[in-house]
Amino acid sequence: MSKDFQYNVNEDANKLAVADLKYRLEKIYQGGGEKKLQKQRDKGKMTARERISYLVDDVEEMLEIGAFAGDEMYEEHGGCAAGGVVVVIARVRGRQCIVVANDASVKAGAWFPITAKKNLRAQEIAMENRLPIIYLVDSAGVYLPMQDEIFPDKEHFGRMFRNNAVMSSMGIIQIAAIMGSCVAGGAYLPIMSDESLIVDKTGSIFLAGPYLVRAAIGETVDKETLGGATTQSEISGVTDYKMKNDAECLDTIKDLLDKVGDQEKAGFNREATKEPELPIDQVTGILPDSRSKPYDMSELLKCIVDEGSLTYYKKDYGKTMLTAYARIDGWAVGIVANNREVVKSAKGEMQFGGVIYSDSADKAARFIMNCNQKKIPLLFLHDVTGFMVGKRSEHGGIIKDGAKMVSAVSNSTVPKFTVVVGNSYGAGNYAMCVKAYDPRLILAWPSAKIAVMGGSQAAKVLAQIQVSSMKSKGKEVNEEDQAALIAKIEDSYNRQTTPYYAAARLWVDAVIDPRETRKYISQGIEAANNAPVAKFNVGVIQT
Repeated sequence: MSKDFQYNVNEDANKLAVADLKYRLEKIYQGGGEKKLQKQRDKGKMTARERISYLVDDVEEMLEIGAFAGDEMYEEHGGCAAGGVVVVIARVRGRQCIVVANDASVKAGAWFPITAKKNLRAQEIAMENRLPIIYLVDSAGVYLPMQDEIFPDKEHFGRMFRNNAVMSSMGIIQIAAIMGSCVAGGAYLPIMSDESLIVDKTGSIFLAGPYLVRAAIGETVDKETLGGATTQSEISGVTDYKMKNDAECLDTIKDLLDKVGDQEKAGFNREATKEPELPIDQVTGILPDSRSKPYDMSELLKCIVDEGSLTYYKKDYGKTMLTAYARIDGWAVGIVANNREVVKSAKGEMQFGGVIYSDSADKAARFIMNCNQKKIPLLFLHDVTGFMVGKRSEHGGIIKDGAKMVSAVSNSTVPKFTVVVGNSYGAGNYAMCVKAYDPRLILAWPSAKIAVMGGSQAAKVLAQIQVSSMKSKGKEVNEEDQAALIAKIEDSYNRQTTPYYAAARLWVDAVIDPRETRKYISQGIEAANNAPVAKFNVGVIQT
């Protein structure tokens, strides 16, 4: 694409969206606010993000997971920046790890429902990829006003300790550092880890704190005597290492990781990396400023994959779906991407871009099976409005072909990675491997829209239902009232389709600058390479 007027319009819109993303992230990085962060430092403690920065090899290379967790979700409780916990994938002494750090500046590190969900996601990533996991514990425990939403269910707080035990049986390394409070049920997490460290004077761990002990059994005891570093390292033997401060604690974790042996690899193919054919910055000019405008997805691919690595599979068949082998930072990948151009089928029929037709679903299903046969990780790039509807499509068996694709995605055993570029609507969202289909990472660009259907269509449908209901009750509804109702519904619906709304609920792991896509996918495949791949079994739907 030449740098014409539309290119410049696209570039301005997308760079503004990225600037907004960075502005939102800067606010989240402040945790509970500068005063509360300084309060941590005044106690001789590093903040959660300072601890991570000190621990990891290279801050610029780390991937943050769930930064938007809880965003605008708990305003009546004072907010919960990043879900009160920071999670990253990063190298420590050259070894990829998951690092989970409670942010004590956010409600003293208390656990909200989204905190539990985010911690479970961190453990899931560790289990799927056989990555060591490091817990930097500094938490007041369950946020009591919401205990019914975090304590009793299967995917709530207790699942973490079950996962501790499962990861231990899988041989996944777990190291926990008690760098602040660690109370009640939360005390099991570090002690169910392989090794635990505790920082003197600031770290403490006990099943019940001094106030509860006094209320329960009438005993008066101070926090240090009850469960401080000296007690738990020298008397009870609960913890393994007594550290004099945060820095020594983090240095010791580095030393422990430095001596870990290698494990079996999956064996994904990698060659020397090459830069993309088009500069990655051109992504912002190629992607349209509006989700309704067509564009050539293959041009975006030239900005993401290594130059000269694209080999298209069934290029002239099922043209609303691009399937191709390629490399990203040297790693072999199989790409399934929605093409947003209006194309002509082999039968001479015009097909709408971003819609999955029978031929494109059939092609994608076969390609996914081929990638499993060859042990090639899969990358899904979304800009899909759904499967084609109508008489012709139904007579052509669109449900059957769509089911083949969904089944292939569901049974795929090679690592799957998902990037939501633009629209991601309806069953097309499912077929392109969203959260319910276990991608190793699911990312969204600021341009992403995730919903059962587009805002304008949904508003019209919902408005028709409401107007019909009002009329059945004898109420008169004029055109002006209908228009106002549609606008109100559309505004609410559109707010729920943004990538930030999805990221707040951990439907996506991160909202990223499109120019960082290569970094996330490359490190994601590197992480996945630590876990052997199971055999792919073809189900009856695919045959």
